[in-house]
Amino acid sequence: MLNKILIANRGEIALRVIRACQEMGINTVAVFSEADRESLHVRFADEAVCIGPPSPKESYLNIPRIIAAAEVTNADAIHPGYGFLSENASFAEICETSGITFIGPTAEMISAMGDKAFAKETMRKSEVPVVPGSDGIIDDKKSARELADSVGYPVIIKASAGGGGRGMRIVRKSEDFEQLFQTARAEAESAFGNPGVYVEKFVEAPRHVEIQVLGDTYGNVIHLGERDCSIQRRHQKLIEESPSPIVDDELREKMGDAAIRGAKSVSYRGAGTIEFLVDKYRNFYFMEMNTRIQVEHPVTEEVTGYDLIREQIEIMDGKRLSRKKIKPFGHAIECRINAEDPNKDFRPSPGKITSFHTPGGLGVRVDTHSYDGYIMPPFYDSLLAKLIVHAPTREDAIKRMIVALDEFIIEGVKTTIPFHKKVMKSEQFRDGNFDTTFVDTFLFKD
Repeated sequence: MLNKILIANRGEIALRVIRACQEMGINTVAVFSEADRESLHVRFADEAVCIGPPSPKESYLNIPRIIAAAEVTNADAIHPGYGFLSENASFAEICETSGITFIGPTAEMISAMGDKAFAKETMRKSEVPVVPGSDGIIDDKKSARELADSVGYPVIIKASAGGGGRGMRIVRKSEDFEQLFQTARAEAESAFGNPGVYVEKFVEAPRHVEIQVLGDTYGNVIHLGERDCSIQRRHQKLIEESPSPIVDDELREKMGDAAIRGAKSVSYRGAGTIEFLVDKYRNFYFMEMNTRIQVEHPVTEEVTGYDLIREQIEIMDGKRLSRKKIKPFGHAIECRINAEDPNKDFRPSPGKITSFHTPGGLGVRVDTHSYDGYIMPPFYDSLLAKLIVHAPTREDAIKRMIVALDEFIIEGVKTTIPFHKKVMKSEQFRDGNFDTTFVDTFLFKD
C-alpha cells in the first residue's frame, strides 16, 4: 500500500487529490510556490514544502525541486494532477528511477500518446477511425501542400507535440498553405521546442466528445462513457457534460470500443481520455489522447459513481479492474468558473476576492481552492472553481445549473459566471444544437 503521496500541483486539483488520500488513510505532501503560501492545499495537506518563486519554471515545473521535496518527506508516490508535469515523460521516468511511484502511465505511454502523429498512426493500426491526412510529421512544405491539395480544403496544420491551440492553423485555400505552414512550425518550435507538424482534413463545425478510460497493470481497460466538451473558445473547454446530447447507446458502444482498442494498443495504465471529433453525420474521428486526469473528470464521477482519483491510486496499488459495462445514470454538467472578463475577450482578472459564497443543495458540487480573502495570483491559469450539477435529466440539470449560478457569489474579480448563465439560457444549448463554433457563432456574433 502507498503510505504517503506528494501532489505535484496546486489549486483545486491538489485539494481534490488530498481529499481522496484522506479517505483512503494516505498521508499527503503539498508543494507550493511563494505565491501559493496561503493556498488551501497547503493548509489541508499533512505536510507542505515550498519549492520556489511564483514562476512555474522555478516551482511547479522544476523537477529537481519536486523530487527533492518527495525525498526529504519520504513520500513513496507522486500524483501530478493535470497540467504542469502531468504529461511530462521525463518526469515520470525520473520518478521511477528515483524509486518513487508515478501515479499515472509510464514514460513510454506518455511519449507515445504525446506525439500526436505517432498516436494517430497507432490508432489507425488499432482500427480506430482517424481524420484523413499525413501519416506522421511532415517537414517539407511542398509535400505538405501537395497532401493538402489531395485531401481537399479546408485542412488543419497541428503541432505534433502541442496542445491548447498553439502551433495550429486552419487553411482554407491552397495559395495560403505554405505561409500558414511556416507560421505553425515556428509557433510549435517556440511553444514546445519541437517544430514538427502534421496535416489533416479539417472537420467543419464538429462536436468534441471524449471517452474516459481506465487501464490496470494486468492489461484490462474499461471505459466510463463520454463527455461532451464542445462549448469551448480557442480550443479551451468552458463547459462539459455527460452524457453527450448527440450520443445514443449504439454510438456510445462504438466509440467506447474504439477507445478501449486504442488504449490497449499501448497497454495503457491509469486514467486517460481518448478525444474524438464527431461530424454532423455522427462519424467520429480520433483527435488525441490525454494521459492524465482531466479538469472535467467530475461529470463522469457524477454519472457513474466512480471516484477517478481513488481509481488512479488503487490501480498503482495493484487493483484489477472489473470488465462489467458501466451505464451512466442521470445527467451532469460542469461550468469552469474562471477569473476572466467575458465582456473583454475573456481577459484574465487576478486580484483579491472580497466576497465568496458557493451554492449548495441536492445535486450541486463545487470543487474549488478559492475563499473569501483569497488573492488570485497572475502567474497560473485563471480557474477559480468548478461548478458541477447532477440531475435525472439534461433539462433538469440545466435548470439546476442556472439556480446554482445565480447563487454563486464572487466579488473583487471578474468571473465567467455571466457567460455561463448566457449559455444555459440559450435556446441552441438547451436544444443540444451546438458544436465547437457555438461560442463565437451564437454568443458573440454581434
